[in-house]
Amino acid sequence: MQQHSVQKIGSLLNDYLRESGLEKPLLEHRVVEKWPDVMGPMVARLTRKVELKNGVLYVHISSAALKAQLFECRRELVIKLNESVGGNVVDDVRLLG
Repeated sequence: MQQHSVQKIGSLLNDYLRESGLEKPLLEHRVVEKWPDVMGPMVARLTRKVELKNGVLYVHISSAALKAQLFECRRELVIKLNESVGGNVVDDVRLLG
């Protein structure tokens, strides 16, 4: 009798994405998409644009005070954003006015 290994579909999908080179682009898209959820409604309301290029998350903020506040905790932002998507795709955060 032949035995078959049983795997969860999520695990199989993750393996496929990793093997086909699609995992990183998907995680990059998720980081941008999750910015409002991770940062909360006040920060989301003051954010004009978010984009990720070569591991750097560029965030356009319409408030100078918020920009200064977020600048102080950039390392924590990197950790929090990477944790939110389950991968290391953000290396740095640049805050723009």
